[in-house]
Amino acid sequence: MSARGRHRRRKRGRALRAVLAGAALGLTAAATLISASQATVASDPGALKPITSAAGLGELRLRESLEPQQSLDRLAAAMGRPVGVGTVLKSADHTMRDSADCTTDEKAALPVEPAATHAYCWDSGDAADPAWTPRSVTTSGDADEDGWWGSNRVILSGWSANTRGLARVAFVNAADPARLTYTWALLAVPTDGGRDYRGLVSRISGMVWYQDKLLVTTTSGSRDALYVYDMNRVQRATVTASAVGRVREGWSAAGYRYVLPAIGSYRLSGGKSAVRPVALSLDRGTVPDSLVASGAKRLWRYPFSGDPARAGLLATDAAGRASAEEAYDTKVTGAGGVLSYGSAWYLGGSAGTEGGRGTMWRQNTGGAKATECGADGTHRCWSPRTDSLSYWQETGEVWSVSGRMLFALPLTSIDRSLG
Repeated sequence: MSARGRHRRRKRGRALRAVLAGAALGLTAAATLISASQATVASDPGALKPITSAAGLGELRLRESLEPQQSLDRLAAAMGRPVGVGTVLKSADHTMRDSADCTTDEKAALPVEPAATHAYCWDSGDAADPAWTPRSVTTSGDADEDGWWGSNRVILSGWSANTRGLARVAFVNAADPARLTYTWALLAVPTDGGRDYRGLVSRISGMVWYQDKLLVTTTSGSRDALYVYDMNRVQRATVTASAVGRVREGWSAAGYRYVLPAIGSYRLSGGKSAVRPVALSLDRGTVPDSLVASGAKRLWRYPFSGDPARAGLLATDAAGRASAEEAYDTKVTGAGGVLSYGSAWYLGGSAGTEGGRGTMWRQNTGGAKATECGADGTHRCWSPRTDSLSYWQETGEVWSVSGRMLFALPLTSIDRSLG
């Protein structure tokens, strides 16, 4: 990438930030959705407790398993030349609704304090479909620190099927904040040496797009903890059918136009005590950049590889093992999405009760604080559940999904709301 091209993108980024700053939404009406029964102060989880024992860190170790290049090439040769992210975005056939057009029930998933500055809900067909649930989010702000992927600004949202056991990703064109459009790609796993593929049978509660790789969590019964996808290997389906994989007429992806075949996975290498990542995010404040994870009341990070030949993959030892370089125990109840910024860890705590609201905590080794709302100082003012948080460094915004809402707000507004 030339210095001139990057400079042009940074100028576009500054211009877009000005637009975004002026487009803050008046979502304070959501505050009326807090009932008196929710005005209780959430239990203080206290400080993070560092995990330093070899046994404790060993429970977080992963082993890398990459698909043979021959298998990937065989699949690409059979399906046709892969397409890029830009091609996928150009075929966007769905339009997101702005918050003003979202229903009251949909907007009930938004945080009350701090309020979202950008909020969208999916098109009416996807929003009303009970078979799928949005669980995770990452952006081109993760992929590249200037916030652009080529000439595009992109948001990816991972959705999980509630019955069939499939996973899909919404490719959202975020170039115009006043009109977000998107289309779908099915997540798949190559089989039979690249002669076929199957769907990723798992919920994806966490995802990070770093450089040209997309890492997603898996909660299936296998020992695979993370799957890895190459954003340069998006394949076109040639048949519009409910089947997944090779069919008589060609290649099918459960009715979707695009399919992403995995290029590898990271497997749990510990015994029965191995901890599976549930939420993911990217931290650019470490050297090298690191993948942040949470699960089973633990927080930890893996460094990314600095080898150009392993762009977007985790750092591994000679045996292919990825080890956590930092880990903590947390007492945040129902911790969902996770962010690490500086010495602080941000955790979205779930509501815990039907119709209740969650809590946003900032925690470190010195203690914990939560966002407050109202004169009574209640901490129950976050979204009911946010499994995923993504920090867009270039704009200073945190993106998340909750219910049927996709929303963003400045990280600084979270810090200002801390009690």
